[in-house]
This record gives sequence, structure tokens and C-alpha cells, in this order.
Amino acid sequence: MKTLKYSLAALALVAGAQAAQASTLETVQKRGEVLCGTTTGFAGFSAPNAKGEWEGLDIDLCKSIAAAVFGDATKFKAVPLNSQQRFTALQSGEIDVLTRNTTITQQRDTALGILGVGVNFYDGQGFLVPKKLEVNSAKELDGATVCMQTGTSNENTMADWARANNIKYTPVVFDQFNEVVNAFAAGRCDVFTTDASGLASIRISRLSNPDDYQVLPEIISKEPLGPFVRQGDDQWLNIVKWTLQSQINAEELGLTSANVEGELKSTNPNIQRLLGVTPGSGKNLGLDEKWAYNIIKQVGNYGESFERNVGQDSPLKINRGLNAQWNQGGLLYGLPVR
Repeated sequence: MKTLKYSLAALALVAGAQAAQASTLETVQKRGEVLCGTTTGFAGFSAPNAKGEWEGLDIDLCKSIAAAVFGDATKFKAVPLNSQQRFTALQSGEIDVLTRNTTITQQRDTALGILGVGVNFYDGQGFLVPKKLEVNSAKELDGATVCMQTGTSNENTMADWARANNIKYTPVVFDQFNEVVNAFAAGRCDVFTTDASGLASIRISRLSNPDDYQVLPEIISKEPLGPFVRQGDDQWLNIVKWTLQSQINAEELGLTSANVEGELKSTNPNIQRLLGVTPGSGKNLGLDEKWAYNIIKQVGNYGESFERNVGQDSPLKINRGLNAQWNQGGLLYGLPVR
């Protein structure tokens, strides 16, 4: 009953917000910047650097939306949100798009008045443990205390997995992600469970001796992470969707921030359509025909963003794995621009 009441309230909130507001694109253009909901600090995905500038894989997606809309990737603002705040902020119009390592699920797409637009990181829930526990498999965690954040899908996934594997554990839950990290670092629990990308980020950026910890091999869920927008604004949904697709397509086509200028002379019809040499894709979105060119020139293709933020050029050193292109053994498959 609580879930139903929450869903109805959320939908009512969205309906009211949409009735009172202009289209998202018009609002963004009038404001002069894109408001992106981000984490409060998640290395590799969305976090301020030493200069206080926000960076990460999700921030690059936010920059790309700004580049598509304004021709200027700097015209964005990161709005830090915790797990409990993120959906309400999007529903109410406090942000234009949620770019915050959020799993796309049926319940979120159908009950909250929001929509997952596409996947920019294929992930799965895993386990981080101190090496001193001498545990090499999650199936050796019977009787463990497990730190996790409330209000996320991690709680239910952990409960389902433990029940299926006849493993008993004691949950240690916190409202704030930083509280979970601090509790684990202080030894208040044996295990930290969240998305594997988050564990890699925490291990490198938040633990004083990263080599004293290991991520166990088991992945116990599918966590397709991606941006969300409000329901009822198809133009804005398409802008965010095709912003992501343009970066995926750019990598497959061999377009990079370094060579895209020269590729304006390419005779490849797919490149001509993507870069606006052959007009049409920009008009379809209500944007300048150079929308994708601006994304690639100013932010880069998906592979460039991945490697510098979470891949081999970053401290996280995450392998491409499922996040490789379809023709390289991964799941990325850019939708055709035609």
C-alpha cells in the first residue's frame, strides 16, 4: 500500500510539474545551462577534482548534452543528490536530467513518472572485503555483517541472493553513501556491497590502503546504469538518448575529439549524417546540425570518456568488458542515425 501511495503521489507531482512548465528544451535554453543530477561524489563517475571541477563518466554525458544543446560543453551545472533525493529532484523539475549511476528497472520506468533513456555503463552488484578475512568467494560469507545503503536496489538484491544461496548475514544499513563507506573503512562490517564500479571507485579513492582490500569475483545482479528524464517530454528524451548514441556511434566510426574536424570531409554517409554534413539529424531533434560534431569535438567518443574516467587511463583501471563495442565482445551497439 505504501508503494502504491508513493507511486500515485509521484505521478501527481510529475503531472503538476509538466502542466506548469514549458518544454524542457525551452526551459534549458532560457536558463542558459543544463542542470544534471549527480552523485555527491563518486570517483570516476561524478566527483569534483582538486580544482573543484566536476568530472567523470556521468559528467561527460552531462557535458555532452550541453554541447548538443548550446554548442558549449561548459554550459552545465552539477546538482549533487543522494539516493533518496535523486528521483524527487527529477520529478519536481529541480534538475533537467539525472546522470547519476542509476539502474534502469521496470518499476522506475513505470511507477515514478520518469524514464531510463539508455545505458552508459553495464554493471552488476558485487562485494568488497578486507583481504585479512581470507575470503575468496561470496559464497564464503555466511554469518558476515554487510554494509549497504538503504533506498537502493542493493538491499533487495542482496536478500534475494543470500536466500537463494542459503547464506545468512546481518545487514548494516545507512541513509548516506558516505556513511556506508566510513563504516566499512572503520571495520564496522565485514563486507561492502554495491555496484562493482562503485566498489572499484571506493577501493581506490576512499580507503587508505587499497591493496588491503579485494573485490570478490561474483556479480549477483544486472545493473544497467544510465540517464533518466521525466516522462511526457519526448523531444528532451530524444535529445538525451541521441546524445549518448552519438558518442557510442562515434567510437564505432572511429571519430575522436582529435580527428573529427578532418572527418567533416569524409565520404562515409554514416559519418556525414552524424556530423551534420548531410543535414537532417539536428532538425529532427530541434538542434543545430552540428550537435553531434560539438559533442565529439568537445567531449569525445564513448571510448575516450570511458578510458580517461574509469578505464586504463584512470586510477580505477576498469576493463571495458561488457562496456566494449558489440564488435569487440561488448554490449555497446550504437543505433543508426538515419
